[in-house]
Amino acid sequence: MKKLAFTVFFDTLILICTGLVIVLTASSTISAIKFSDSLYLFNSHLIRVLIAFAVLIVFSFIPYEIYKSISKPMILISVVLLVFTLIFAPEIKGAGRWLSIGGITFQPADIAKLILIIHLAAMLERKSDYLDDFNNAFMPMFIWVMITSGLILIQPNISNGLLIITIALTIMFVGGVKFKHIFLSSLAMVLSGGAIAMIFSHSRQRILSFVNSVINGGDMNLQVKQALVSLGSGGLFGVGIGNSQQNNLFLPEAYGDFIFAILGEQLGFIGSVMVIFFYLVLFISGILIAKKAQDKFGQLLAFGITFSIAIYAFVNIAVATGTFPTTGLPLPFISYGGTSIIFLSMGIGILINISVLNAKKSKQTTVVLDENNLAEQKA
Repeated sequence: MKKLAFTVFFDTLILICTGLVIVLTASSTISAIKFSDSLYLFNSHLIRVLIAFAVLIVFSFIPYEIYKSISKPMILISVVLLVFTLIFAPEIKGAGRWLSIGGITFQPADIAKLILIIHLAAMLERKSDYLDDFNNAFMPMFIWVMITSGLILIQPNISNGLLIITIALTIMFVGGVKFKHIFLSSLAMVLSGGAIAMIFSHSRQRILSFVNSVINGGDMNLQVKQALVSLGSGGLFGVGIGNSQQNNLFLPEAYGDFIFAILGEQLGFIGSVMVIFFYLVLFISGILIAKKAQDKFGQLLAFGITFSIAIYAFVNIAVATGTFPTTGLPLPFISYGGTSIIFLSMGIGILINISVLNAKKSKQTTVVLDENNLAEQKA
C-alpha cells in the first residue's frame, strides 16, 4: 500500500510539473499583451501550485476517518456556499461561479464535489445493511446529489453539474445501491440537466454546434478548430517546448481548458500519450488503494476521488479532440489553476492517507495473527 502512495504522489507531481511547463509557454503571449508581463499568468499559477503542494502534504497526514464524522456539517457548508454563489457571485461570461471571501477567490463547485464524495462514502457505509431500501437508503443520498448538482447546474455550470451527477451515481452503484434505482434516477437527472442546458444560450449553442458538425458536417466552433490544428501541427514528436504557434492568440483559452492541444503541439503524439498514461497510472493506483482499504468508507472515498480525476481528464481531452461538445472544464493538475488544482491536491492527499493508514492496519493485523499462531503452536 505504501508503494501505491508513493506512485500516486510522484505521478501527481509529474502531472503538476508538466502543467507548469505548458502553462508557462501557453500563457506568455497573452500575459505580455494583457498585463505587460510575459510571466504574469505563470507566476499566478505557480503560487497556486505551491499552495496545492502544501495542501497535498498536509492532508496526506490527516487521518481520513475524521471526515466520516463531520461529513454532514461539511455538506451543509458546501450547500450554503453554492447558494451564496447564486446570490452574490459576479457574472463572468454569462455565469456566476466564483466567490470572493476575505480576498480569496474560489469556485465553490470544486469543494462541493469533493465534499459530496466524502458524504456519500460515509452514508453508504452507514446504510450498508439496507441499501435496497429506496426510501430510507437511496433517497436520502440522492437528495444531496440533487441539491448539490442542481445548485451548480443553475449557475449555470452545466458540464460540472452533469459530471458531479455521474460521479455521485457511480459511487452509489459501486457502494451497493440497486441498479434499478441508479438507472431511473440517472435518466431523470440527465434529462433535467439536458433541459437546463438548452435553456441557457451559451450551452445550447455549444451543443447544437457540436450536433450539427457531427450530423451535417457543419463547422465546429473556433476553439475546437484551432485545437485540432494545434494537435495536428505537433505530429509524432512535437514542435518542441516553447515553439507553439497556436498559443499566439489563435487558440482561445490556450493555457486553460484547451491546454491539452498546446501540449500536443509541443510534445507531439508521443508526449500526449505519455500524459494520458500518467492519468491511467493514477487511476489504476487509486483503484488498487480503494480495493485494499479495510473499511467501506475508505474504499468508496478512494474510488470517488480517483474516478472524479479520471473522468474530468477524459472529458477535457475529449473536448480538445472534438469528441465532446465544448465544456469549459480544466485538465486536472495541468490547466492554469484557479482553485481546481488546490482541491484536486487535497483529494490526492486524502488518497495517500488512505493508502498509508491501511498499510499500517494491514501490518498490525499480520503481526497479531502471527502472535496468535505462535501462541497456538506453543500451546
